[in-house]
Order: sequence, then C-alpha cells, then structure tokens
Amino acid sequence: MRAAVLHEIGQDKLEVLDDVEAVGFGPGKVKIRVRATGLCHSDVSAMNGVLPQPAPFIPGHEGAGEILDVGDGVTNVKPGDRVLVCWLPACGACPACKRGQTQLCLAGFMNAGTPNFKRPGGDVFGFAGTGTFTEEVVVDAGCAVPIPDDVPFDIAALIGCGVTTGLGAAINTADVAAGSSVAVIGCGGVGISAIQGARLKGAAQIVAVDPVASRREAALGFGATEAVAPDALGDAKQRITAGEGFDYVFEVVGKSATARTAYETTRRGGTLCIVGAGALDDFLQLNMFELFFDEKKILPSMYGGGDVLTSYERAISLWRAGRIDLESLITHRVQLAEINEALDQMRSGTALRTCIEI
Repeated sequence: MRAAVLHEIGQDKLEVLDDVEAVGFGPGKVKIRVRATGLCHSDVSAMNGVLPQPAPFIPGHEGAGEILDVGDGVTNVKPGDRVLVCWLPACGACPACKRGQTQLCLAGFMNAGTPNFKRPGGDVFGFAGTGTFTEEVVVDAGCAVPIPDDVPFDIAALIGCGVTTGLGAAINTADVAAGSSVAVIGCGGVGISAIQGARLKGAAQIVAVDPVASRREAALGFGATEAVAPDALGDAKQRITAGEGFDYVFEVVGKSATARTAYETTRRGGTLCIVGAGALDDFLQLNMFELFFDEKKILPSMYGGGDVLTSYERAISLWRAGRIDLESLITHRVQLAEINEALDQMRSGTALRTCIEI
C-alpha cells in the first residue's frame, strides 16, 4: 500500500512509497482504511526532531476513515464503521484515568515505540502510535472512535486533534470568562480553534496574533475582534487593556520566546495557557519574584485539557448547530502523492489546515 515515509529525523521531505504494509493486527486491534487526514504542526515538529519520535516513521495523527477489520475482543467498532483516529486513547485503569484526567493517560504514548508498519527494508513506526499518511493503519481499538454518518471524514479528522486541542484550551483548561479580554498567539488550525472557543465562552475582546497576513485576516472571520502582527501586540495591549494586560493569553506556537511574550502580555492575576508543543531543550525563563508577585496562572493544556471523547461529542454538536465553523478551517486539499506541497503550505503559513485526501 501507499504511505508517506520520513527516512531520517531532520529531513524536510516525505517519500511516498507503495511497498509499505500495516502490521500488528490481532486481539484488541483494528485496521482502518484512512480516507482523510489533516497535516498538524506536530507532524512537522516530529520530522525536525522537536518532538521525540523514532524513525523511519509515517507522520499523521489527525485522521478519519472506515474500519476494515477488528481483532478478537474488540466490541466498540465493527467492519464498515466510520471512525476518527484518537492518537491519545485512554486506558481507563491508570491513576490519571481514574482521576478523570484521561488526557494525561500514558498508554497511548507507549504505542509510539512499537512499529506498526514495515517495508522490505525493515520496520517503520507510526507517529504517536498511529501514522495516518497512509492508506491503511493498524491501531489499538481505543484509537478508533465511531462518528455519526452526517460527519464528513475531513471534518472528523480535524476534530481528532486540532479542533479538540484549541477548543478545549479555551473551554476546559482556561475556562474563559464571559466579558473577558483574550489574546491568541499563533493562528493556525489550533489557534483558530482557540479563538472559536473563546468566542463561545463570551470573551469581549479576542486579539489574534500572527506574522502571516492571510492568517490574521482569516482569524477575523472566526471570531477575533482584532488581528495584529507580533510587533503590534504591545500596542494592542496598551489600547485594549490600558497597558494592564489581557485576562487570558494563549500561546499556540510552542516556543519559549513566544511563551515569554505571552507571559508579559498577561495581566497580573490573569491566565497564560500554553497550547503549543515545544522542544525538550527549549526552556522558559521566569524569575521567582515575578512568579510570586504577579500571581499569573500558567496552565499547560494537553489535547484540550479534558476527556477527549466528551470533547469530540461537544465539537460535533457545536458544528451541527453552526456555532463553530470547521469547513473553513480547511483552506487547502491535496492527494497523498502531493504531501510535500502540504508541508510547504504549512511552513509558509498559507494554510490553516491542509486536508490530505486518501
């Protein structure tokens, strides 16, 4: 079957091959025919080594498709079911799951170290234990979440990661208060979803911050009340908050420099929400006095900061009701053979989300 493979960490291009086989099928597993998958910035971060991932590997974790086969003991889905791919399934038994913090379950991460593909030359890993830049993938049954018939595969794929992450950051983690002021730094698919979440929660001012003009313009259509380039954020802070700082600032880039800017843009007693996934060796520096004196809350948000199955259902309900716009998040579409075009679109910032149709 066809799949897009990264041979070595640090390469910037994927090679689409037709000699890849999905392996590992058996008890507790399912085989999925992938129909649509989004390109998330985390895929690129894994390719360049920012996020740890063994290679060679197949990127992609934001996907949807149909169940081809199920292993012994699988009862949540059957062949023919339409599903989205959950890259961080909850085991239901670990301490995090028992506390209700299923987004912190580590069971899914354990899958990342087990190859679920192979080629004539050897094993191939799937990113985050999945790997959706392919025609078929074998994953744990918990990774396959049934979706209603009225939800298109491309919309379901977005809900599988970017939408859930951004919406959840605003709704679950930060719990944005009605009438508050918000700034969102980084306005790709996840940042736009955070903007939509802040709008749903009733934020009065939502400032979108991004260096790409087209993304700033797009953010206004999703609920931002103003959109500025990074060098104009200080002026926006002065005009909108009289220099005090925003009630909530979302960092959706994953870099210490933007996180520091976000901290300085948050008012005393306000909330900084870290949404971007950064590198192990990129350290955010804060001094002990400012931590004490400013009393700013720093809230990391992992996969939307709540139970992902509940978050999926909520996103579908909001989409059906017209309260969130998911169709417009998909600004580009390519076929699997054109995957490197999608990478260029993301790196240049021209795409909010590119859908790879398989």
